[in-house]
Amino acid sequence: MRIRVMVLVAAVLAGLLPATPAAATAPGGRAMWLWSTPAPAEVVAWAQAHDVREILAYTPTQPDLAWLRELRARSAAAGISLAALGGDPSWTTQHAAAVSWARAVTATGLFDALHVDVEPHLLPAWNTDRAGTATRYLAMLDKLNAASSLPLEADVAFWYGEVALPKGTDLATQLLRRVDAVTVMSYRDTATGPNSVTAVGADLLAKGSAAGRPVRLGTETQPLIECTHCTFAEEGADALEETLAEVTAEAGSYPAFAGVAVHHYDSWRTLA
Repeated sequence: MRIRVMVLVAAVLAGLLPATPAAATAPGGRAMWLWSTPAPAEVVAWAQAHDVREILAYTPTQPDLAWLRELRARSAAAGISLAALGGDPSWTTQHAAAVSWARAVTATGLFDALHVDVEPHLLPAWNTDRAGTATRYLAMLDKLNAASSLPLEADVAFWYGEVALPKGTDLATQLLRRVDAVTVMSYRDTATGPNSVTAVGADLLAKGSAAGRPVRLGTETQPLIECTHCTFAEEGADALEETLAEVTAEAGSYPAFAGVAVHHYDSWRTLA
């Protein structure tokens, strides 16, 4: 795996001297998905107030560079690292699109990492050729690594360890060999006990510890009618904060544990 590198922005943002961003995988730290383009000052102020150390900012192949430069400058000054967020299930087989994105966002010089949310299990082919689809997904990750010098992070389903691959291995194990860090979509509204954030995230935490890869546990805040126990939309902001603290305490015994992540900015900030 490549040596982790931090992208400097001084050359890009003339006249600005940002602070060194916090490590993306600092134990106990928080990450936050950002899918929209609100005022950067507003985003960074929220992140600072809620101990967010990495912003996962959705970035298309042709981004709004003025907005990104301001977000980068403000986040860097606050000691918050910035990852380019991108992905689509189609990237599982359309590798050229994934590579084009990686090269484009890397070329901006504004990011500390690539963070992909591809979710191959959403493809129809997942139900007809699971092992083949998973293998093509892994090949896509290999191509992203070759296309960029930035660290590669990935969002993963907590049950990927149950997806069998040839030669006695599984998707989670193979994925961890190809990325620098993962964020588990461990979307539950309790911290401990059966079917909780730490319970469903335990397999990836164990596998990440064995592989030497940082693992974050993710939580959801947007309404999910089909799975109300997967989100804090009903429980509210106080319950989320209490759960994040409990998760951090409970999962801290795993060497791989690198903090928690909240999906996503727009719904988090409107929790009751």
